[in-house]
Amino acid sequence: MNDQPVIDVGIVGGSGYTGAELLRLLAAHPSLRVRVATGDSQAGTRAGELYPSLAAAHPELVFEPYALDRVDGLDLVFLALPHGASQGVVPELLGRVGHVVDLAADFRLQDASLHPRWYGEAHQAPDLLGRFAYGLPELFRDDITAHEHVATPGCYPTAASLALAPLVRAGAVVPEGIVVDAASGVSGAGRPPKPATTFCTVDEDFTAYGLLDHRHTPEMEQVLGASVLFTPHLAPMNRGILATCYARPAGPTSTEALLEIQHAAYADEPFVVVTDGSPSTKATLGSNTAQVTARHDERTGWVVAIAAIDNLTKGASGGAVQCANLLLDLPETAGLPIAGVYP
Repeated sequence: MNDQPVIDVGIVGGSGYTGAELLRLLAAHPSLRVRVATGDSQAGTRAGELYPSLAAAHPELVFEPYALDRVDGLDLVFLALPHGASQGVVPELLGRVGHVVDLAADFRLQDASLHPRWYGEAHQAPDLLGRFAYGLPELFRDDITAHEHVATPGCYPTAASLALAPLVRAGAVVPEGIVVDAASGVSGAGRPPKPATTFCTVDEDFTAYGLLDHRHTPEMEQVLGASVLFTPHLAPMNRGILATCYARPAGPTSTEALLEIQHAAYADEPFVVVTDGSPSTKATLGSNTAQVTARHDERTGWVVAIAAIDNLTKGASGGAVQCANLLLDLPETAGLPIAGVYP
């Protein structure tokens, strides 16, 4: 007999990749039930037609246009919209739904003055930024449970922060001049086709982009309390993020000492594995688990911290479900896969 509570949720922007990933994860959730999934560009299309992988899990679900009355009164709403769109939706949602979990970047940065520099325009609802917690539970769990709404991290900041934050917080590395080199699978660019993400463009290629001005830079700096030089790369794979991060040690250290700091930070975290090996994206595929490690190079003096995640699961929709569980006082691991898919 299932005695789990049934909690009604909606997905606004359910037809994109993060929306599809939410639908996959929520199909296995013991408590959360999807009552509505909007997708204006796919309105009238069955979820299982657009994504055949969802056909058995959501046989009757049809994407529909967004309308406030369709989500009004729901216990929780996920926003899986393009960056910038949530700012127009959130003001009317607050007070009409129990909780909002925003997967876009709109409410991640607490300093509204950063938006013109990194997002090209002023924030439309700066007075609401303080109502959102930053949704990385391993680092900000208490803040999440103290708020009603959450802005989940970007995929790159999730990986880099999990690798670096314990070392920065412990004073093991200098919080200036940190370098983050990270590679992402093509799904990070979203479902709509773009010239830079077609098969012929991406296949057999590996390229850096967003040089010196990628919008995830201030997010990493906010989380770490450090200055960061971030260079993202596009890898010819569907899913995954591998972040290789470099920092200067704040004092004498060793690989063993750095790993001990990570082990201590994540000892009770179900979704972080500290490994003596080298994290790989394939090891995290389809799971909400991150793999992290660290090294000290005695020859050059640098500290290297590495993390691997699935960009659509831990880096987006899985992290969002993890935050939803916290907001709703459910077991934090509910509905979330801890094992990856292999081979």
